[in-house]
Order: sequence, then structure tokens, then C-alpha cells
Amino acid sequence: MASFYASQHENGKIVSDFCSFGDRKFFAGGVCTTNVQIPGKVVVITGANTGIGKETARELARRGARVYIACRDVLKGESAASEIRADTKNSQVLVRKLDLSDTKSIRAFAEGFLAEEKKLHILINNAGVMMSPYSKTADGFETHLGVNHLGHFLLTYLLLGRLKESAPARVVNLSSVAHLGGKIRFHDLQGEKRYCRGFAYCHSKLANVLFTRELAKRLQGTGVTAYVVHPGIVMSEIVRHSFLLCLLWRLFSPFFKSTRQGAQTSLHCALAEGLEPLSGKYFSDCKRTWVSPRARDKKTAERLWNVSCELLGIQWE
Repeated sequence: MASFYASQHENGKIVSDFCSFGDRKFFAGGVCTTNVQIPGKVVVITGANTGIGKETARELARRGARVYIACRDVLKGESAASEIRADTKNSQVLVRKLDLSDTKSIRAFAEGFLAEEKKLHILINNAGVMMSPYSKTADGFETHLGVNHLGHFLLTYLLLGRLKESAPARVVNLSSVAHLGGKIRFHDLQGEKRYCRGFAYCHSKLANVLFTRELAKRLQGTGVTAYVVHPGIVMSEIVRHSFLLCLLWRLFSPFFKSTRQGAQTSLHCALAEGLEPLSGKYFSDCKRTWVSPRARDKKTAERLWNVSCELLGIQWE
């Protein structure tokens, strides 16, 4: 019996050592290596009260930026901001209310920000929902589509004038490798005919890639560039709607990226010099990478753009 427990302990140590090694060597992914400092630059990050967004905000604050944490839960946002201010010694970390599931909240945030700030150099559309049971936003959009795509589409539209005035400026959209399983089902965008929350997430992540592609095309010559990011498989709160995913996350957590590691590609696309020729491209592990054929479909990107404008009641020049 003693030998059994010894064996179990030894095996556990091997597994632990392997997981630790794997976390350091195999699963950490790329690292943002630029030393660029950005004092005086203004940044907006959605969903930065937790997870990848919080670590992105921390690093940009450390580099001297004035960072706006735009999030639904203001109390959590204030807690995160207080922590970041103490850690970075940067007092310019601010929290503003933004609920991406409500276009009134998005418009209120944009109106307040534009009245407060005359510049915007970096917009990081980081927030999102994953595996949500079927539900609709305040405006009647299916939640994944409404929050992950349409909410950020509208926010970018409302802030684009300030980005152009502040050029060179960048938009960074967070997508996922899950876009590979996505399809833009124009006949059932709201999932009313058929709904699978896993595929709904994939569809919304594909929409992020297509949006970025079309946005970059329309921004040519303005000094504003756009990039779309797969952060990696990251330990974060985004899986909170799925008990099974929460369980799997815990079981396999040693093989996932930390939130700090997950923030690296967002930081790379926000900061790295010389990325302008790659506007509209998809990045993973701090380098341009492959996207699905559906994500490269120009006609789908154009149609999704037009449909998104119709749903939101906006006219994008």
C-alpha cells in the first residue's frame, strides 16, 4: 500500500512537472516584444474589468496610456482599475459603463467619451459572451450576435471619427479559432429557426473576422488600421454559461494560457511597429496566421456589413 501511494505521488509529480513544463514551453504562445511606450495615448478596451482585457489594460497603462475600461459591471471595473493603478503607478485608468447588449448603453458611452476626450488612438473590442443559452439583447438580437458582433460594430462606428482625427490609430477585434466552425446564416441570423449555443459562438467569431476585413478595406488611406486576434485557449470567465466547459477548463487548465499570456497578441496588434500593411489580417501568437475560406469571402463580408448597418439603423460612409 505504501508503494502504491508512493507511486501515485511520483506519477502526480510527473504530471505536475509536465503540466508546468507544458505551460511554460508549449502553451504560452507568442509574446509581444515591442518596447514601445505610449504616454499621452488614449485607449478604450471593452470588457477590461476581468480576464484578457484586464491584463491588456494593465500593460497599456504600464506603458503610459490613458486607459478607459468600458464594462457592464462598474463595481468590478473600479476594482480592476484600482488594482491596475496601484500596480502601474498610472492614475489615468478610468472606468465607464458600457453594456454591449443594449444599443442605448453603447450610444450613451460613446456620447460621454466623445465629450470627455478629444483623442482616441487604440480601440480594443475585447468583451464577449460564449455558450450563452438562447436569449436576446435589449434590441432583440440573439445574444452572441448582438454582443460579440453588433455591439462592437456599433461602438466602432460611433468612435471612428475620433480615431480618424487621432491617426495613426488602431482597432483590434478579438475573435477566436472557433471562427473555423462558423457560418453566416443570413436566413437565420437570430437563431430563431435553429439554435446551438456552441455554433452561435462560432458564427459570431466568424463575424468578427469578416467585420475586420471589411473595416480595413473601408479605412484605407485614413491612417486607421484594423486587426483581428485569436488570443489562444485562455483561462477566463467567458465560459461561465456552460457547466461542462467550466469543468473542462478546470481539468485542463495547466494546458491553457494564462490571461496575461492571452493578452499578448492583442498587445502586439495594438503596439507593434510596421503592422500597417497587414491591416485587416488575422493574428495568433503575435503573428499573422491562416483563416478559414469563409473568413476570406469578400461577398459575405460586404453583405454582413450591409445587414449589420440595417439592423442597427446606421449608415456607414
